[in-house]
Amino acid sequence: MELGRLEYLQALVTEFQVTDSSEAKEQVLANLANFAYDPKNYEYLRQLQVLDLFLDVLTEDNETLVEFAMGGLCNLCLDKTNKDYILEANGVEPIINCLSSSNEETVMSAVTTLMYLTTPQSRHQTTALPVVECMMRFALSSSRRLSNLATVFLEDYCTPLQVEEARNLSKHTAVGIPLPKD
Repeated sequence: MELGRLEYLQALVTEFQVTDSSEAKEQVLANLANFAYDPKNYEYLRQLQVLDLFLDVLTEDNETLVEFAMGGLCNLCLDKTNKDYILEANGVEPIINCLSSSNEETVMSAVTTLMYLTTPQSRHQTTALPVVECMMRFALSSSRRLSNLATVFLEDYCTPLQVEEARNLSKHTAVGIPLPKD
């Protein structure tokens, strides 16, 4: 059965790469994101370079593809090897860019992924000032899910000094990342 799993995942990756249908791509990416939920698949997904696939898709214009890729990364980064890979592949920046998505699921996955990716070495990136400012806005969101998640991020991943600095900065600027649509 294990060999069948790798072959099946390979077939999905190949289908994603060769199909021209947006709908088919979305379906395949949703399947890959679901397989990323199971630690038994981590090694296969690394072998098939699915982490790179997910990271590449984050810059696509198709919001649904971005949502599934962000969800897949969120599922994969619980694993230390995958977390290290994403950090070394400069994955934090495209993930931060997903915070400006109008899709709430994409934003939720991006915030959660930043939490999972936070290490003593990556903290300067995952809790950079623009991210902290963004989380402060999200904490005010009418979406309870987003508001609660952003509050946890601010309380558990940011220092009081970072929050204060972002608060002072946001008093002076009106620009920023918009809240996702409910």
